[in-house]
Amino acid sequence: MRFDLTEDQREIRDVARGFLRERAPIDTVRADADRGGGDPALWRDVVELGWPGIAVAEEHGGQGLDAVTLAVLLEEAGLACLSTPLASTATVAAVLQACGTDEQRATWLPRLTSGEVTAGLGVTDLVVDGPGAAVALLLDDEPRLVIDPDVAPVTTVDPTRPAGRMRGGRSEPLPAEAAHRARTAIAAELVGVGQRALDLAVAYAKDREQFGRPIGAFQAVAHRCARMLLEVESGRSTVHHAAWAADADRDRLHEAAALAAASAAIGAREATAGAIQVHGGIGFTWEADLHWLYKRAQVDTALLGGIATHRRALGRMAVGRG
Repeated sequence: MRFDLTEDQREIRDVARGFLRERAPIDTVRADADRGGGDPALWRDVVELGWPGIAVAEEHGGQGLDAVTLAVLLEEAGLACLSTPLASTATVAAVLQACGTDEQRATWLPRLTSGEVTAGLGVTDLVVDGPGAAVALLLDDEPRLVIDPDVAPVTTVDPTRPAGRMRGGRSEPLPAEAAHRARTAIAAELVGVGQRALDLAVAYAKDREQFGRPIGAFQAVAHRCARMLLEVESGRSTVHHAAWAADADRDRLHEAAALAAASAAIGAREATAGAIQVHGGIGFTWEADLHWLYKRAQVDTALLGGIATHRRALGRMAVGRG
């Protein structure tokens, strides 16, 4: 097992970061919220880069890369608080590549990787990118693929991405592994969300002065930032481990994915809430960008089924080994 990214993975990370910094800076998220979704022109460019099929075999139009590389890319999407359907579509495509039937792969992967259609992702009561999607992956007790989903739009705290409630559609069962892989991918986006909040908090703590000193020089603020860093790094480590297990040791994937989901969700919620606190009164205003990250963290945590769900699963696995 590698404990660092490969050269190719670092290159993909750097390219994605540079592209998204230029094309999707965080101040564009407000426009996405008004629009109810990401910029269609940006989505077309994302498709041209091949990102929806990054973990799909070349025979189906993808790039044939692994789950760790997918996690690296989705972390960058979270860092940008990206509003296009990349996370949902790339995750569903990767899951079908790994867990789908030959028919499902042949039917959906070329269309998902080419951007011809998009996918929704979530649970029955909350499907992100569900409205308008041709297919959706539900992560309820038994994961399933829903074809031609009937999704009733709903309003969430995060208006930057369309969401809805599943009302119908033709369901096809998927193995439990599909849910573990999808939750690992969602957790990867959460790591990026938490990292962006941490970056903003640290930058503000260095610039904002009180009593003639940067506020980061005060222990209360410094300790808060250090705690945020610990939580974000813990999430990143567990996500990379789960992504590694998805390809290298599937017997460990269930436990690794549960740990990644719980750790990344805690990290993102701690970092986004902490960043608001570090910014003080301005952090609570509508004009500040921090609330977009906080809201994204809340919705992604709901997609994972909540933190307590995965803590209980980890507890049962630990007891079972005892």
